[in-house]
Amino acid sequence: MGKEFDMNAKKHTLESKLERNIGLDYISTFITNLNMQSSIWVLYLAYCGMSLAQVGLIEGIYHATSIVFEIPSGAVADLLGRKKSMILGRICIGISCMIMLFSKSFGLFALSFIIQALGNNFNSGSEEALVYDSMKYIGREEHYMGVYGRLNVIIEVSQGIATVAGGVLAEYSWFWCYAACAAIALLALVPVLLLTEAPCDRQEGKRIALRELVISHFRKSFHILRSDARILRIILYFSTVFAAQTLLFFYSQQYYFECGYNKIEISLILLAVGLASCAGAALSEKIYRLWGKKTVAIATVFIAGALICYSLGNIAVSIVGFSAAGFFNSMLYPVQSEALNQLIPSEQRATLISVNSLFFSVAMILLFPAAGALADRLGLATVLAGIGFTVLVFAAICAGTQICRNGKS
Repeated sequence: MGKEFDMNAKKHTLESKLERNIGLDYISTFITNLNMQSSIWVLYLAYCGMSLAQVGLIEGIYHATSIVFEIPSGAVADLLGRKKSMILGRICIGISCMIMLFSKSFGLFALSFIIQALGNNFNSGSEEALVYDSMKYIGREEHYMGVYGRLNVIIEVSQGIATVAGGVLAEYSWFWCYAACAAIALLALVPVLLLTEAPCDRQEGKRIALRELVISHFRKSFHILRSDARILRIILYFSTVFAAQTLLFFYSQQYYFECGYNKIEISLILLAVGLASCAGAALSEKIYRLWGKKTVAIATVFIAGALICYSLGNIAVSIVGFSAAGFFNSMLYPVQSEALNQLIPSEQRATLISVNSLFFSVAMILLFPAAGALADRLGLATVLAGIGFTVLVFAAICAGTQICRNGKS
């Protein structure tokens, strides 16, 4: 009786800690996204003398690094622990910020982006898998979309604060802007250290060579991809749409700068987009229930339309379109995340989520350097509009494809 009581007590304690993971992840997400560099790095590289082609190439190097390390980092998370992987990720981001702080050459900027990519790789999939498996263990996985939606709200609020702070600091001192980024990256370690790993079928403790373990892990993961075409369709579609929106977000910084806006004014525009994105994240679950599988197509059309708006040469119209794109892009993240997590087994979850990030990196490698090089010749507005029309054609080709389960996603 005493032994059974002890087991029940331990289980209850574990469940309480896993429940706490959700709150800790909210805190961790908020601190991590206070990092200001995402709202000013394009302007910073331009300030340091980089052309748009070089900016695109540096971003391409970032995503090439992601391709190399994305799946191995996911395997580290699945095999050695999601928490350890997240800790490594936070440390890498801090180092990357410090390199950016003292860099003036293309090579050092590229090195910083390589380390940053590695840091994001370690976090990519790990955080999402840890939260989902924690909820699954305590029997709350049906509420995951709501939790993921709130996480996106937190991301948008935090990034909104970072956008304004980054614009103000960058207007007066690039040094203090990147010093603050490094400090925030290290501060984000604190809630991660308090997380608790969720029990899963990880093969820890087995007397098997690490090489064989990794090979076996990858074989299972790619077998799942091969055996369920829905997973691959979800990954391909959303990676393309998200890449187009990411390109719009980053190159818009330079677009508005070329239109005569200073860094503070640009940060306010990005704040407006962030608020719209926050609303999209908050309303994603309700809109998805209302629109069902039409949600994906409608959101894609709005994102493509926003890119096309830049060809009109009207600042107000471009800002409205930019904000609408942010709204619908944030709305799509919980839809894709739930669709993938419903189809992926726990023991391969972090790895296959990393596969999703890998496909996004491929899309970015194809889009970003090419867009930068073309923008140097044709102008940003023309290039952004061209990408918008390409996304519309892509969506039309994919029309009728079942992206989510049960006709919902």
